[in-house]
Amino acid sequence: MKFELCAASAEAIDIASDLNFDRIELCQSLEQGGLTPSNGLIRYAIDKGVETHVLIRPRAGGFSYSSEEKKIIIADVEECRRLGVKGVVIGGLTEFGEIDKELLHFIKGSAGDLKITFHRAFDDSLEWKRSVDVLIEYGVDRVLTSGMASSVEIGMPILKQLNSYANGRIEIMAGGGVNASNIKKIFDVIKPDAIHFSGTVKSVLDEESLFSESLLKVDRNKIIRILDQVKL
Repeated sequence: MKFELCAASAEAIDIASDLNFDRIELCQSLEQGGLTPSNGLIRYAIDKGVETHVLIRPRAGGFSYSSEEKKIIIADVEECRRLGVKGVVIGGLTEFGEIDKELLHFIKGSAGDLKITFHRAFDDSLEWKRSVDVLIEYGVDRVLTSGMASSVEIGMPILKQLNSYANGRIEIMAGGGVNASNIKKIFDVIKPDAIHFSGTVKSVLDEESLFSESLLKVDRNKIIRILDQVKL
């Protein structure tokens, strides 16, 4: 089983490197569920030697994209390929809640040999078996899911069924609300191919500044506590 850190800062990249994570999902703006990171942050992760999979998400909110937004997604995939990352993390749905096959087709054509992860847009789709079948049909490598729920804690029954249904045809990566109190259960009961978490805490940045912001900041000790539950 592999462990993936959702990393949205240079500090998180450094922690992933220090603690020997198998890979990172690189993004920014975790407070909005994660958005496409800057080229500078991507280069930092690559230079650090961490296996880097980049989130391609042009805006917050749902996952039904306009034709203009799809062009941006494709351009970002192509740029990630040029920069030399290992993979991209993508997702899109039709207005009817189905996996967006057209978007998948264009992403596959632009991604080349990049690994493709379908992110938690999957959990917003209508029917998980049909969604899994579409992702397999289009050659997606893995799906990040909390089991069609707001968190893995709630979605464990579906996660277990999903993992069995996939049966090695696509990697299942559990994520969404993973913490020190539930990761052992995910590890032992679900037995997914990978577990994904961010290990963040709410924090106030530059409290004395006129431009102070609240954000989700990576916490090394929290990450260590989570890993200690399954790496004894």
